[in-house]
Amino acid sequence: MPPAPEYRAHFDFDIRFANGGGLSGTGFRLDLPSPDLTQDEVSRLLIVHLGLALVDVVELRGLRVVEEPHRGSRGVETAPDAAAPGSPTRIVDLSHPIRAGLVTYPGLPAPTITPHLTREDSRARYAPGTEFAMDVIHMIGNTGTYLDSPFHRYAAGTDLAGLDLSSLVGLRAEVFHLQDAWDAESRGIRSSTLADRDVRGAAVLLHTGWDRWFGQPEYGTGAPFLTGEAAQWLVEAGAALVGIDSVNIDDADPSTGSGGGERPAHSLLLGAGVHVVEHLTNLAALPPRGARFTAAPPAVEGFGTFPVRAFAELPA
Repeated sequence: MPPAPEYRAHFDFDIRFANGGGLSGTGFRLDLPSPDLTQDEVSRLLIVHLGLALVDVVELRGLRVVEEPHRGSRGVETAPDAAAPGSPTRIVDLSHPIRAGLVTYPGLPAPTITPHLTREDSRARYAPGTEFAMDVIHMIGNTGTYLDSPFHRYAAGTDLAGLDLSSLVGLRAEVFHLQDAWDAESRGIRSSTLADRDVRGAAVLLHTGWDRWFGQPEYGTGAPFLTGEAAQWLVEAGAALVGIDSVNIDDADPSTGSGGGERPAHSLLLGAGVHVVEHLTNLAALPPRGARFTAAPPAVEGFGTFPVRAFAELPA
């Protein structure tokens, strides 16, 4: 049986990076897995082949697909092994502390903490020298660093109690350091900026640096977000979880035209069973690869969102 035909793309290209600068090429040739790829798919293969990060825009010119033997176009290099369970590790805390009066999301109520049993009152109930404090916290689920389950967006979606712990604990982390890859005019994170990584089964953590405003009025306006197009790419690429250190994974800025009621990233990710973690912090302490990420909420039935103690494990 003759070998199956192989195909290559011929084109010129211009690439613009999200953090400035660009790259151009003429007469470029790239192996293709099939002859019917779209121009966007060829663009993503080019990013992977060149091993580029923080790509903003790819423009192809004169694209032709030719039946031609492959020449060995490469994909993403194998990432280093993440810290394996049971091996010596160090822990990086990625959660904001919760306290009475904390404003997490502008417009939502802050938590209140009141005593149910004070230490002083407990002394009458227990043996001499034995005392306890028991407190009541009243808060919305969207407090501090929290995880959204599908039930948060969809009435028939899985609630917190139904989540599989294996999809929340010890996930391989792919950390994208994007703090210099967006500006006030272009706040949305695109798929081309993420396409240099294999994210299948991984926790995709978006480090924007916006957590520096957490708890302050500036936190609620002008924040970076994940575009719907990028969310769809992450779903198709097989991401298990997506986290961000911003006020919302969608554009929720009330001062912009895109900050209305649409929530494409939430809708696409949660609709596909991809967990969302918002209001992360300290992502600058993580390498792009090599960490394991955990963010497990309590198993509350009929509830869609709740704070987590998010953390990463790194080889010691």
